[in-house]
Amino acid sequence: MATKVLPFYQRKHKHFGRDYRSAQSKYVVQEYSASSASYGRGVSEHEATDYYQHQVNKRVHQVVDKKMSSTEKYIREESMIRGPEFLVRLRSHTVWENNPVKLFCTVHGYPTPALRWYKDDVIIDTVGQVGKYKVQSNYGVHSLEILRCSPDDTAMYTAVATNAHGQASSQASVIVKRCRGEEESCLYAWLPYEFSMLPEIKYTKIEITFLETFDVKFKAEGESVTLTCKMIINPNLANLQPEALWLRDDHLLKESKWAKMESGGGIARLTLPELYKDDEGLYTLRMVTKGGTAQHSAYVFVQDGPPPVPKAPGAPMDIKIHDANRDYVIVSWKPPNTTTEGPIIGYFVDRCEVGTENWVQCNDSPIKICKYPVSGLFEGHSYYFRVRAVNSHGISKPSKISEPIAALDPTEFERLKAMKLGGNLDVVTFHDDLEGEGTAPGAPSHVHSSETDRTYVVLSWQPPDYRGRAPMWYYIEKCLVDSGSWQRVNTQVPVRSPRYAVFDLAEGKEYQFRVLSANIYGTSEPSKPTGPIKTQELRGVPSAPGQVVSTRDTKTSVLVQWAPPKVPNNLIGYYIDSCVKGTNDWVSCNHKPNKDTRFVVHGLKTGETYVFRVQAINEIGLSDESQESSPLSVQAALEKPSAPYNIALLHCDGTSMILSWKPPKRSGGAEVTDYYIDKREVSHHHWREVNIKPTKERLFKVENLKSGALYEFRVHGASLAGVGAPSEISKPFLCDAWNMPEPGPAYDLSSCEVRNDSVVIEWKPPVYTGHSPVTGYFVEKCKKGSDQWSAVNETAVSHCYLKVCQLEEGQSYVFRVRAQNAHGVGKPSTSSDSACIKALPGTKEIVCGVDKETGDLYMLFESCEMSEKSEFIWKKSYQEITDFSKGIVVKTEGNHSKLIFKNPDMEDIGTFSISVSHTDGVSASYHIAKEEMEKILAQSYEIRNPIIPLKSELAYKIVERGRVRFWVQAESISSAVTYKFFANSKEVVNSEQYKMSHDVSTGIIEMVLDHFTMESEGTYAVQIQDGKAKNQSSLVLIGDAFKSALAKAEYQRREYIRVKEGPHFTQFLSVHVGDDCSVTLVCQVANLKKESVFHWYKDDEEIIPDVKPDLTSGVCKLPLPLFSKKHQGIYKATISDDRGKDVSQVDISGKVFDGIINDLSRIAGSSAAELVIQCTAEGIRLQCSMKYYTEEMRIHWFHNGNKLSASERLRVGGTPEKACMEIVEPTEKDKGQYTIEIMDAEKTYSRSIELSGQAYDNAYMEFQRLKAEAFAEKNRGKVVGGLPDVVTIMEKKTLSLTCTVCGDPKPQVTWYSNDKEVEPDDHFVVALDSGRFASLTIKGVSLEDSGKYTMDVHNKYGGEAVDITVSVYKHGDKVPDVKPTMSPKRVVLNKVSIPIPAPAPAPTPAPAPKTPAAAAKPAGRGPPPLRRK
Repeated sequence: MATKVLPFYQRKHKHFGRDYRSAQSKYVVQEYSASSASYGRGVSEHEATDYYQHQVNKRVHQVVDKKMSSTEKYIREESMIRGPEFLVRLRSHTVWENNPVKLFCTVHGYPTPALRWYKDDVIIDTVGQVGKYKVQSNYGVHSLEILRCSPDDTAMYTAVATNAHGQASSQASVIVKRCRGEEESCLYAWLPYEFSMLPEIKYTKIEITFLETFDVKFKAEGESVTLTCKMIINPNLANLQPEALWLRDDHLLKESKWAKMESGGGIARLTLPELYKDDEGLYTLRMVTKGGTAQHSAYVFVQDGPPPVPKAPGAPMDIKIHDANRDYVIVSWKPPNTTTEGPIIGYFVDRCEVGTENWVQCNDSPIKICKYPVSGLFEGHSYYFRVRAVNSHGISKPSKISEPIAALDPTEFERLKAMKLGGNLDVVTFHDDLEGEGTAPGAPSHVHSSETDRTYVVLSWQPPDYRGRAPMWYYIEKCLVDSGSWQRVNTQVPVRSPRYAVFDLAEGKEYQFRVLSANIYGTSEPSKPTGPIKTQELRGVPSAPGQVVSTRDTKTSVLVQWAPPKVPNNLIGYYIDSCVKGTNDWVSCNHKPNKDTRFVVHGLKTGETYVFRVQAINEIGLSDESQESSPLSVQAALEKPSAPYNIALLHCDGTSMILSWKPPKRSGGAEVTDYYIDKREVSHHHWREVNIKPTKERLFKVENLKSGALYEFRVHGASLAGVGAPSEISKPFLCDAWNMPEPGPAYDLSSCEVRNDSVVIEWKPPVYTGHSPVTGYFVEKCKKGSDQWSAVNETAVSHCYLKVCQLEEGQSYVFRVRAQNAHGVGKPSTSSDSACIKALPGTKEIVCGVDKETGDLYMLFESCEMSEKSEFIWKKSYQEITDFSKGIVVKTEGNHSKLIFKNPDMEDIGTFSISVSHTDGVSASYHIAKEEMEKILAQSYEIRNPIIPLKSELAYKIVERGRVRFWVQAESISSAVTYKFFANSKEVVNSEQYKMSHDVSTGIIEMVLDHFTMESEGTYAVQIQDGKAKNQSSLVLIGDAFKSALAKAEYQRREYIRVKEGPHFTQFLSVHVGDDCSVTLVCQVANLKKESVFHWYKDDEEIIPDVKPDLTSGVCKLPLPLFSKKHQGIYKATISDDRGKDVSQVDISGKVFDGIINDLSRIAGSSAAELVIQCTAEGIRLQCSMKYYTEEMRIHWFHNGNKLSASERLRVGGTPEKACMEIVEPTEKDKGQYTIEIMDAEKTYSRSIELSGQAYDNAYMEFQRLKAEAFAEKNRGKVVGGLPDVVTIMEKKTLSLTCTVCGDPKPQVTWYSNDKEVEPDDHFVVALDSGRFASLTIKGVSLEDSGKYTMDVHNKYGGEAVDITVSVYKHGDKVPDVKPTMSPKRVVLNKVSIPIPAPAPAPTPAPAPKTPAAAAKPAGRGPPPLRRK
């Protein structure tokens, strides 16, 4: 993004607060609204003084602006993004009729805000009223001018500034006075003019009732949260709206990019768009009115976000800046909780200059203390700071950035002075500029320490009274106490501020300090030394907190309290951890240090038992854990019950009344057991107790009443916690005897089994039945808040319950009941409590079934909510079951309850229901109809009179020696099973002829018939009994079936004889796949002798194995190495001798071949290593090592989830040890996750690797390097051939050494003799023909020419050298036998910049890139080292 210099209204160098702007705003507005000349007329002396002081301050800040503008930097626009803000707010005006008035304001923000004008909350139409209004905007300064004011213009005017990041507004009133007669009083006149004015109203108490509030929130860093409250404001006055204040831990929050606030229309909303742990705390919405306040609070928990690396610590928090000066600041923070991570090693502090995004690490090594002085700042620049924590696993995410802080001299304003020159002119300058020239400054005074730490001391002093005009600075000197040696601290950087931090001090040492002032004319005398100042010692972390006590709070929270540590050591706060009893999984309860010694832990599971512990923290770290608290089950704390309600009159006989009431909605954690009733006559004021002894029922007869009197009643509920508040006073009841023929009202209405579209209503029958018995009931419903009742049932129901269906989900309803007798329908009952038609989360229904072991009928229910005192109450027809004489049993375990019917019958038809006490209405029901009961009874009979289930009926099999095995398999049998076999209706007994056995594990019962002959034809049967269960099975073997079985038996008998007499296979040929992926054909032979011969065949061609079969062991194996599709075929093994021949074969193709490949895939997949990256000269190769690889395996490659296919760019294959995929000429598109899948018949094995980021960059660099080396190797100078290793030649002969060379570009050839370069002359002739044929000719060789000759072939990519041994002998001598020395060919690769040829596009290849000549050989380097080949 392009950069630009920001205009003056967007500069943020000064960082002035709102207090300064609001105090000066009225004088700024005066400058815009009137000229300085007119302003001076008619003002008091006090106002003139104030105005002059404003001008002085203005000039002072202009000087500071000018000084700081010299260090102005170009700032990127995106770093200045912020919402609108009013620098100068609107000012209220009072004007005469027909005069103009002008409203001014100044707004800044980025992007530039748009501003709209409103009159009494109605937007002003400046286009339609051109002659009325004039609107101007110039560089953030906006104005609205009313050209001719009239009384109708008296109103509240609002300027609303808006951009993409928020909005802001400012208000002011305009009062237009009439010119005639007595001035009319104005509602706005009582307010000071510098404030936004509101019409004066009389004191009105405004009541606020919260309808919806926010609850405890659990969030993570980086997420957002919105806290919303809906309310009713009564009275809702448009010009007197309550002020919404948001607080966190009792600290007022302000609108910012971190906190967005909205209010109005009965809604107050706070949005935190990006959460940090700093945002954790107790949030309070406080609605402030003239009549008081209304507020609501809830805790927001912010846990650590995902760490950059596993088990890295959480981010530090609460970054604070202290002692900001012109070149340093001191940064402090709070450590994170490390319950589940390792201990923190230290911290890194980062800084970033405002307007940039370049974060710079301030410390080279981690610091262990949560405070760090950052030096080296530039004066006049503003900075952000952040902190990162480090442990043994890695570095945390950075903390929330600090507020921007400017590196400024804090005494800058004190050194400025304004001089009045007369009129409206004045000059602002430094005190230094007003003093005389040529004198040295005086000595500073009052040197003292304003802050002391372990390694630094912040000094402050009083500047000297006399200073020269030349710029002045200070020198600071330090001295160890009793050493007498003064050492100057700031030798490099001059100090111009009377405040300086001296760093790099020793811990726990005493120092003295003194200060000298200096200018170009000299240095003052040293100041008086300070007293001994001792640096702090590292005292360590606090001691562990004391006893931890946990107490109940609500059903999901616990109050934890503890004693503070005995050794606090600059205590910052506490971290609280919780753990479920019986586990060791500790969880952080808070992620921001808690300063108090008490904390409410939220988000716990009701009924679960927890223990708690506490750690104290200071700037060094966390203390040891405290002792664990006693285990505590999470339940609501005991309180007095709330008031009963809905007192109803059920009957009156003229002297007594029967009353009923609803129990308290909140029991306070204990059961409400007693009730007390009070009464009074309507004309009396004093209450009298009706019952001294409490009643336990919610139906009570009040006696001894006066006939014809009106009475009022109230009821108290009592529990173990005490007597609760009284109920609301009942309606006045007339004590007059009831004689109406219709029945009285039903009572005690309740709802249960609330689902998303239905609810069950229960009630009790009327006490007064009228002149005839009650015959039925009608139920009526009404939506909550409405008074329109509608009938639920058209036909009266005879029972006291009804399921109401077809209700709206989420809607609340109330119900009432009318009883009916022969004389008509009676009066309605009191309305029920409202029921919200929405099922509880996790609601379960009753499960009905039959026990498979006992045949008992059962109903099972699982409760989605439980407490310690919860009880399961089973009912039939919504009447509690109390009679258990019929074999009804209730079993309860945890949150499960089972109703068991030992003797179910048709009388158990009906509706069964269950309710769970001390819950939010957990209940369910199940209706058993006649048809279902019949099925249940049949199933129960089958279980109680069981039949042994059979997997297979009685069958037979011909086994060895022609014997016949009869067998049957049951689903399961016990060891006590008994059985009988029958042959032609005659029981057979266990004997040599009939051998019987059974296997409990498989359920098989068998009988083996040893001699199967013609007499064996007939019917066979078996009878089985196992406990109560019985079964039988039969088999008919007659006719053709018997003849077939007899033929098979005789064949087996003959085969047995054959095997016993000649060589044969005891195990036929089979394929074995080993754990090392070896494939072997295996068979076993027997009954051999010395002359027996074994042969292998494939497709009828004999195979001669490397190792002959070992017939002594009887096991013969034929390995099939590197098994693949080439091994498909029919394999045959033969064993023969003079007694006969036996053959076994196996067909390795089709399913057999696929099965082998599946086995290989399974072993290879389970042994597959992780994917690794291997670079080549052609691309990046991903390879997976495994025990064996062949292309027939079902192996697939995926890129970012997409299946890959082999192509010219993607080469898929491998070696027997690994599977590979090579990406040829990789590009950016090839980044991502790669996965290999190895599939067998049942399972898929996958391995993945991420080829992106640094991994891709490293691989791509390695690929480029290898590609360059391959290119160099291909094109370097080479010797193709033609040179001998040894040459022997007679003296005075001519020797010619010739060979062929190659290279691109054409290489240079250099010849050496005994490591000295051969210079061409008449004796040595060197030639290179066509750049390919090199030769060295030695004319008239002599003995001196003997030795080693070296041919060096070289071009810019490198080359190689070849040695030849030349031996010269004299004429007549014996030819010497010279053995060649085994000197290897030496390869030379030059380290030059090698152009990498790009992949050739189709169809025409691109020309080869030209290599710059300057890159042929690096300057200043010697010859490259030789690489042995």
